[in-house]
Amino acid sequence: MAAARELRYHSRSAVYGDLAYDLDREVREHALRHAGEAPRRQPEAAKAPARAKPRVRSLSKEQVRQRQKVSVLSVLGVGAAIGLAVLVLMGYIQLTAISSQVVDLQEELEALETENVSLTAQHEQMFDLATVKEVAEAAGMSQPSSSQIYYIDLSRGDSAVVYQQEEPNLFSRLLTSLNHGIYAVIEYFE
Repeated sequence: MAAARELRYHSRSAVYGDLAYDLDREVREHALRHAGEAPRRQPEAAKAPARAKPRVRSLSKEQVRQRQKVSVLSVLGVGAAIGLAVLVLMGYIQLTAISSQVVDLQEELEALETENVSLTAQHEQMFDLATVKEVAEAAGMSQPSSSQIYYIDLSRGDSAVVYQQEEPNLFSRLLTSLNHGIYAVIEYFE
């Protein structure tokens, strides 16, 4: 018993290394006080009701979760996100279509360049000077003689005469513009 008092006395004022609470102190003091005694038994009547009847919680009504309100900003945010996703998707679709057109145009350009090379070679063969000379002589063409050559002397100053036309009246200008309009419509539909 003296040991228990000593322990109790020292535990209230003494600190053992750190300032933490000794949580097991009460358990140790209880064990020291009752050291050597026979363990006490609880009456079986007190134990039996706790074991015999388990507690069951019963619900009288179905519990329904209350309807939650949807925020307008969250709906707008989801709508904006969906709109942006659709815009990105449309952008990818347009990019794919344009890429396909570029590939087609590049293939067409390569074909046209090949055709240009072959047509240029044919053009150069057709304008061989010996062939042109033979064809011209066969058609009766010949080199010009000195009597056919005329020289123009441009050492004198230039002069020009400008004649002014009469200014048309309002009726003739209206008739002319109407005439041009009718011809433009006819040319458009031809």
